[in-house]
Amino acid sequence: MSRPVHLAVVYHSATGTVAEVARELAESAEKAGAEVRLRRVAGIGEGPVPDGPRPATTADGPPKAALADPPAAVDDVLWADAVILGSPTRFGNVSAQLKHFLDGLGDPWRRGLLADKVYSAFTATSSRHGGQEATLLALITSFHHFGGIVVAPGYTSPEKFVDGNPYGTAHSTEGRTRPVDAVTRNAARVQARRVVRLAAAVRAGASLEVR
Repeated sequence: MSRPVHLAVVYHSATGTVAEVARELAESAEKAGAEVRLRRVAGIGEGPVPDGPRPATTADGPPKAALADPPAAVDDVLWADAVILGSPTRFGNVSAQLKHFLDGLGDPWRRGLLADKVYSAFTATSSRHGGQEATLLALITSFHHFGGIVVAPGYTSPEKFVDGNPYGTAHSTEGRTRPVDAVTRNAARVQARRVVRLAAAVRAGASLEVR
């Protein structure tokens, strides 16, 4: 019997919003039949990645629920058939913490171990036009360097026409006045199901090639 799709949801969250979206993605992927690892990227200097300068973060930091998630490791990416990466926006780019984690993938990248996996991305911002698409596209650029198979949600479901972002799930807190709502959760569910379905198809195709 074929094993389920292995999905790693790896995120950095400064205030808890990205963590909440990550949890929705993980739960939806499990309902779609995937085996999921939900992993937070540790703060710089905390983690399995090398020590380095510690950038400024928000005063409150992520909630305790997010801190309960195990810290992400390179092995989580290598284990996965599909990886969904999430980061808050930092001037239209990924956070230093997530970038530090990505930079730690150099050795498996050189050995070709990041290639042929399915990748997707999500983000959150404080303002509605605060760099969501730029951040998602920055992550997608890395996926191309990995030799990954990029799976964007696109406008493949009615929920995505409401959410309005074809590149990935993106939530705006509008100055922390708007919690993660049904629009964002529905978009995350569409993305998770699509990633699991296409990762399963990629695995099935790879199995046929081996035979």
